[in-house]
Order: sequence, then C-alpha cells, then structure tokens
Amino acid sequence: MRPEDNPYTPNAGARPPVLAGRVDEVRAFAVLLERLRRGHSEQSMIMTGLRGVGKTVLLTTFEEQARSAGWVTAEAEITKHADFAGRMATLARRALLQVAPAAKWRERARHAAGVLRSFQVTVTPQGELTAGLGGVEPLEGLGDTGQLNDDLTDVFVSLGEAARDHDTGVVFLFDEVQFLALRELEALIAALHKTVQRSLPITLVGAGLPQLPELAGEAKSYAERLFKFPAVGSLPQEDALRAVMGPAEGLDVTFEPGAAEQIVEYADGYPYFLQEYGFILWTTASESPIQGDDVERARELVEAKLDGSFFKVRADRTTELELQYLRAMAELGPAPQQAKDVAQVLARRSESLGPTRARLIDKGLLYTPGYGLAAFTVPQFDAYLRRTYALQPSPTSTKVSQQEL
Repeated sequence: MRPEDNPYTPNAGARPPVLAGRVDEVRAFAVLLERLRRGHSEQSMIMTGLRGVGKTVLLTTFEEQARSAGWVTAEAEITKHADFAGRMATLARRALLQVAPAAKWRERARHAAGVLRSFQVTVTPQGELTAGLGGVEPLEGLGDTGQLNDDLTDVFVSLGEAARDHDTGVVFLFDEVQFLALRELEALIAALHKTVQRSLPITLVGAGLPQLPELAGEAKSYAERLFKFPAVGSLPQEDALRAVMGPAEGLDVTFEPGAAEQIVEYADGYPYFLQEYGFILWTTASESPIQGDDVERARELVEAKLDGSFFKVRADRTTELELQYLRAMAELGPAPQQAKDVAQVLARRSESLGPTRARLIDKGLLYTPGYGLAAFTVPQFDAYLRRTYALQPSPTSTKVSQQEL
C-alpha cells in the first residue's frame, strides 16, 4: 500500500477521515446554535476528557458547523501565564470585523467598536490593535474600569448586540480551558452569564481536562447552570471499529475478521491511539486484506512511537521527584489513587508530597476526580511508566531539589 495514500491522521487536532462516535456532541452543538438564532437561551458547552480523545477535533468540527450556519467564530488555545485580557481584545476585534466590516457597521456595531477600543486601551496601554476599527474613539464608561469581570462583560454584551443587529452570532472556541487562571475563568463566566440574561447570540464552546466542572464551580457558583459539561471518552467498540476500518475501506483496503478488533483492544478505543496504530499499520502491511499477523507485527512499532513521543514529552516535563510520584501511582494501577497510598509506595509522608502532587496537577499531568484522589490525564500512562522507569521507594534514593522541599 502506498504511503502517500495513508488515510490515518495521528496529528494533534487533525480531523480523521471518519469522525466516529461523536454524533451526540455534533447534534448538541447544532441545537445550541439554532436555539440562540431563534432568540432562546441555551447553555454553552465545555467538553472534558483525557488527552487523545478528540476534543480538539470536535472544536474544529464545531467551527466548521458554525461557519456553515452563518456564524462568526473566534478560536484560541489557552496557555498558562499568557495575557488573557489582551488575547480577548484581539479575539473580540476579529469577531466584530467578521460581523461586519467597518464600512457596513450599523449603530450597534459602531457602539461595540467604541467599547472594544476602551477595553483595548485599558488592557494594552499602547492601544495598538486599532486596524480595521474605522478610527473609532474609546467609549468612556464601558470596558474601561480595569476590572476584568466588568470590562469583559461590557465587550461581550456589545458584541452580542452588534451580531444580532447584523443577523449573525458569535462563537468563541477555546481549547485547554483548564489553564485559565481563576479570575480569568470567573470573568469569562460572568460575561457569558450577562449575554444569556439578554438572550444575545453569543456563546462559548470549550475543551479541557476532566477537572473543568470543578474549576468552573469554584469560579462561579452558577456555572453548572450556564454550561453543559459533556464528557468525551474512548469510543465504544462499534464506533472504534468504524474509526479503524472506515478510512481504509474508502481506499478499497479491508481487514480480515478479528484484525481490527486487535487494534481496538490495544488502543482501549482511544481515538488518537487508533489513528497512530492505523497509520503505522498502513506503512507495514503489504497488501489487502490486512490480517491479524500484520497487526501483531506493527504493535512493537506503535508502542515505540507512543513511548518516544506522546508519553515521553509529558514525562520529560517532570522533576525527578514528580516522576517518581507518577511512577508510584502507576504501581497502584490506572485508576484514581489516594494520596496516602501513593506516599506509602514511596515510603514518604503524605503531607510532604502535597506540593509535588499540586505541581503535577498544575502541569496538566494529573487531575482530581474526587477528594483526596488523583488520576492520570493521559490514557495508558501507567503502563508506559511501569515499562520505562524503575520505582525508587526509598526517600533517600531520590535527589530532591530546593524547589521540592
């Protein structure tokens, strides 16, 4: 089989040829847009799930849906310690200019431009983001308090009013939402809440790790009424088989009975692993139909690829003590683990490892599914750690940096 024909897409956020098992999410987003278009209120959506389940792919799909339906979109990947207010000013400016070019602005759009200019001057003192805003002067009293909660609310409301006046709506699509600081998430939720109260056609669809419902609840107590939090997980067997077999069948390549099932079993139905396995299998199998022996021969290459990239880049971000904490968790298995049990494996006091655990959560390698529990954000990470790193339970066997003391 020719490598240039390889239909599998094991790239970050790349949409696979067959988007299997995500019908409910796609339908829910279509309903969200239609209800807002009709002037009804509807909850925004934040998808949660582990790494590699296809959250970013769904965001890309939603962006295409929204544009096809005549909506304006503004996309961003959230990063820690970035200038969130400045980024929001840039996204709001982009959205406003998509709602209508300055030459075609109506009163509401010109008002929104004034609010946005006030916000820009407040969060970026140089006010350099003026291109395309038609020389509009800042509008005093709106978007200029220096309080992100109030100013972002002013921007969202004015942008939503302009969009409605121009018979469109605005969708913000944010990836890695868990990296927002608490005050930033609080401001975003407050701004959306006001647009809901005024039935404006503006919404947020986000994606991030499983702790997001808890983080949103900490930011604003009404967040659970403002958002839906659909959990995106591994694919059921039937959908996983379709994700494996569908792309190949589109090129007249088939699988012998049981061969595709071997891939699904190894990957536990996780979409990224399915794509990685399919991609490598395409390069190693000699002909159609693909047989079980072909799948078996490719497995070592698949595991080496995952170990050398998907897993390793995450392990490389840890200190020695953090890595040993992860390795101790892996010794206990893939399920969520109590902090005291991890400490026992390391022969350490649980309290002494609290900062280590907190840093791993901050780095996005662990999340907290319940009180006192921590779980891996990466599927099969426990197996990788067990086969790659030795466990060092003695407290004197690990060199501890000053930061970890």
